Amino acid sequence: MMEFRFTEEQEMLRKTVRQFALADIKPRVMEWDEKGIFHQDLIPKLADLGLLGVLFPEEWGGAGLSYVDYVVILDELARVDPSVSLTVAAHNSLCTNHIAMFGNHDQKEKYLKPLASGKMLGAWALTEPGSGSDASGMLTTARKVSGGFLLNGSKAFCTHANVGGVAVVMVVTDPDDKKHGISAFIVDLDSKGLTRGKKENKLGMRSSDTGPLVFEDCFVPQENLLEPVGHGFKQAMQILDGGRISIAALSLGLARGAFQEAMAYAHTRKQFGKMLAEFEGIQFYFSDMATRIEAAELLIYRAAAMKDEGHTVTLESSMAKYEASEAAVYVTERAVQILGGYGFIKDYPVEKYFRDVKLCTIGEGTSEIQKTVIFRQLEKRAGY
Repeated sequence: MMEFRFTEEQEMLRKTVRQFALADIKPRVMEWDEKGIFHQDLIPKLADLGLLGVLFPEEWGGAGLSYVDYVVILDELARVDPSVSLTVAAHNSLCTNHIAMFGNHDQKEKYLKPLASGKMLGAWALTEPGSGSDASGMLTTARKVSGGFLLNGSKAFCTHANVGGVAVVMVVTDPDDKKHGISAFIVDLDSKGLTRGKKENKLGMRSSDTGPLVFEDCFVPQENLLEPVGHGFKQAMQILDGGRISIAALSLGLARGAFQEAMAYAHTRKQFGKMLAEFEGIQFYFSDMATRIEAAELLIYRAAAMKDEGHTVTLESSMAKYEASEAAVYVTERAVQILGGYGFIKDYPVEKYFRDVKLCTIGEGTSEIQKTVIFRQLEKRAGY
């Protein structure tokens, strides 16, 4: 029989992150959310715990942990505040991981060390106003000039656009080559010719920073190209394999948080002389919710364990992200239903989970894109 057990170190990690989330995050969740302000003063604490360099070797300033550890961390943070979990996920999985995987020694020395140690936050810019799911349809360009490139265009929905210090940006370097015409650059976010747009006023994940980046003859030196030229889109797809595990883990924690709130409510609220938890219909809700959470968890940890073992996890990460995000939507909707009118007001946390969860089915590839990826991978493995 196959069995998965957490190590003592992982159980201690879970306990540490849970205690931190309850003590340092939970008291301020609604303040951050209602004001739509970024949790800036939390960043040094996240850095001190090693949560901004989870996946990276200690020699580069990181904590040197595994993807399984990473799932534990994101799960525990998202139970309390999905916005904070998203900050940790986007910083680790996207910008920092892109430089760690594809950067040369000098690039890692200059950028990976401060990113992994939490001295600055990273952004990752793929989506544009006119290209979301069709990422290869981007229009932002990089034109070769003496000593580097001039970037022109705009990027949308960049996490940490306004609070980050550096971004990895995918742009078109050869508009005539659809397959190898996109390259990736490391761009300092205080560069001349780069404008950070206003923080987006979002439905959920409101304390996570999201905004556009606009490039107008923004000079990027040659040494900031993540070589080889023309491999930016391929690199981005590899980054998303790991990134989807992180969004799946965030979805898992969010679903657990909503489930726990609904379960507690059902054991205190009476209707018709009985606790809500005594009604068969409510019990069926919880049975369905718990089963979907468990199924998502197994998919996530399978993908994470395979990633740690060095396997390609395009199929597994897409399955995990698809199922976990959709399950989280299902669970939070049921949680609101169980609370009834109280689920619709901000005094109860399920209202916020319900708003936050929708991003999970959109970010780092919509559910529809995940299903497309899954089918293509199934065809590939079957030899078609």
